[in-house]
Amino acid sequence: MTRSEGPPAHPHKHRRWAVGLSVALHLAAVGLIIQASNQTLRDRAPPKEAVVFLADIQPAEPPPAPPVSTPPPAPIPKPDLPEPRETKPDTTPPPGRAFMDAPPAPTAEEWALAATYTLKNSKRYRHNWGQQVRSQMGTAHEGPEQGIVRFRIEIAPSGTLARLDTLWTTSAEIEQRARTAIGQMPPLPPTPNGKPLIFEKTIVFNAWTAESPPLYKNDCLPDPPPRGNRFVWDGRSPQGPPAEEPEPEKLDPQALADCLKQLPQDSIEAEAADDQRQQEQWGSQKLGR
Repeated sequence: MTRSEGPPAHPHKHRRWAVGLSVALHLAAVGLIIQASNQTLRDRAPPKEAVVFLADIQPAEPPPAPPVSTPPPAPIPKPDLPEPRETKPDTTPPPGRAFMDAPPAPTAEEWALAATYTLKNSKRYRHNWGQQVRSQMGTAHEGPEQGIVRFRIEIAPSGTLARLDTLWTTSAEIEQRARTAIGQMPPLPPTPNGKPLIFEKTIVFNAWTAESPPLYKNDCLPDPPPRGNRFVWDGRSPQGPPAEEPEPEKLDPQALADCLKQLPQDSIEAEAADDQRQQEQWGSQKLGR
């Protein structure tokens, strides 16, 4: 007996499954493409700017402290300060100009010794007088404000100025400056011999000359006699033999010894100045004329 076969499968049924599967795959692919495109657009979009706000918050100030009552300070006693001295003007010379400071004025001790020195027309008194004048004239600067003046002075026995005459000067300004200094001199001691003291004095006011202290070691020797022309003749009177030279004065040995005891000690500056004067005198070209 023959077994009969069933009916064959319908061909349209398999075709529907294939079409459905294909549509599903296409839809999935389109979805993936759309998702990838959206992701790319998001990546290309510019980043959003972030805004940050900073706030400066100051701490609260504490309340001011109440004032503390303190007792008033006790007054400080003022110390006894000396009176301010009168300031002298600045006498510093400009750069590049020579100058010489004023010498110190004679001290009270030097004036006391000068008031007792009678030799050589009160030699020590005359030197102190010139140094006092030059000291009060101030600093000498190189330039037109310098010069020399020579006076003839008469000092009364009491030490006051009795007469002042100008013999010659190289600058009227320096003469007036010296006269002003003389008018401002302090009171001087009496003259050594109690008589009017008359002498001549040259005041040098420049940047190179300083008055040297005098030399006293020869003050006990008599002055050399004045010498003149032994052969002078007036042309009318009878012409006789030449005049005899005067003899130098001779001192008593005891008087010379007593005189030497009162001579002051000469300084090195005085010795050097005397040597310099002799060298200039004997080295002068005028001696050979």
